[in-house]
Amino acid sequence: MAQVASALPLPKYHRIYLVLREQLGEGRFSAGLPGEIALVQQFGVARVTIRRALEKLSSEGLISREPGRGTRPIDAAAKASPPEGRRAQLTGLLENLVSMGLKTSVKVLEVKGISASESIAEALQIPLGSEVQKAVRVRSTREGAFSHITTYVPQALAQSFGRRELSRKPILVLLEESGVKVGRAHQTISARLADATVAEHLDVSVGTALLAVRRLIYDENDRPVQWLHGLYRPDRYEYQMELSRVGSIDAKVWVNKDLSARFT
Repeated sequence: MAQVASALPLPKYHRIYLVLREQLGEGRFSAGLPGEIALVQQFGVARVTIRRALEKLSSEGLISREPGRGTRPIDAAAKASPPEGRRAQLTGLLENLVSMGLKTSVKVLEVKGISASESIAEALQIPLGSEVQKAVRVRSTREGAFSHITTYVPQALAQSFGRRELSRKPILVLLEESGVKVGRAHQTISARLADATVAEHLDVSVGTALLAVRRLIYDENDRPVQWLHGLYRPDRYEYQMELSRVGSIDAKVWVNKDLSARFT
């Protein structure tokens, strides 16, 4: 049973509300939220704390609570996305990502074929319900785990590798060995709070702030070949970017020349 972090200057119910709100936004509870008792066991808090968190979600129109029918998400609110102005695009060196994979160890938690949800199908530009390979891994250094990674790859591109191969090589290397010529990557970085599952694997408390990375890899023909969801411990992992100013004197802008990753 994971414990909610006590160091954060927020009431426990509010931290649980934030975690559940993020999970709702990811579409994790399409079949309904767990019951109050299950949430009590998951977060290690009193039932009144869970009820306060659910009441806040309900008051914001994120969930519907009906006796006998359980608690369900309200799709329109759960799918809300951040304003366009808050999104940042970072295109890094794919070689750096491969290098990171070769210098760290990995534990494969799950590899299975699933039907592409709406968000996965949209990202990979494939028909809804198409089969994709979902792989969940935890990457570590000698100091311990620093990332929890979930990747989605069209099944047609993932036929030649599975759990054993993913435990030995970076997925970009496996894709290229399968004949994919990797081209570019589009990446967004934001923040997320650790839920009970991720907290256990990264050895942090529930509600700990993590770096959240979404990375979409394209081949040379600009076809999406991999969608990655990564959660990183900020005390063990960081991005470094060198910026240069370009343009005329009255219209100079900052552009990134390079992107590297460091882990401790």
